[in-house]
Amino acid sequence: MKYSIANERVVFNDHYKMLKAETTYDSFKSDVIKTERLAFHRGDSVAIVLYESNTDSILLTNQFRYPTTQHNEGWILEIPAGSLEKDENPSKCMEREVMEELGYQIKKPQLISQFYTSPGGSTEQLSLFYAEVSSEDKINTGGGVESEDEDIQLVKVPVAEIGVYLSEKIKDAKTIIGLQWFLFQKMNEIKR
Repeated sequence: MKYSIANERVVFNDHYKMLKAETTYDSFKSDVIKTERLAFHRGDSVAIVLYESNTDSILLTNQFRYPTTQHNEGWILEIPAGSLEKDENPSKCMEREVMEELGYQIKKPQLISQFYTSPGGSTEQLSLFYAEVSSEDKINTGGGVESEDEDIQLVKVPVAEIGVYLSEKIKDAKTIIGLQWFLFQKMNEIKR
């Protein structure tokens, strides 16, 4: 099956961009569909499941997210995450983001998966990582980048409580995916 993109242009440009293009693609019925489509272009991102071994905890962030106010929420729990800068290596970006948000030093995060966050509307591809730290790896205050108006709180969730958090407190997709991966991995380690 084939597709083509024509007349792609930026139709909105602020903190993020909105793209519009003419698309032509083969259908499953052997027809050709021609239409215009929009795409929210925010760039690619990274996120990490961060396990603190000496406290048997997962490290999360708690921060204000304006879009969630559309559902009468403001602050949500998430795994640490951030946006890639131009030509930045995802692993190095993750190291930078963890230091900025939580103040922890990490080395060589393990890539778990890469996936689209919302392929029907966004160009964003997320690289999901895993790393283990100890409380001794906290060498900075974290809390976010002040010049970017970030205000981030560190939340340590005991591994024994992850199931409760997933069913009652976590509403962020990348965090659900990451924590489910972690639980699956832990269950496999126990079975071995």
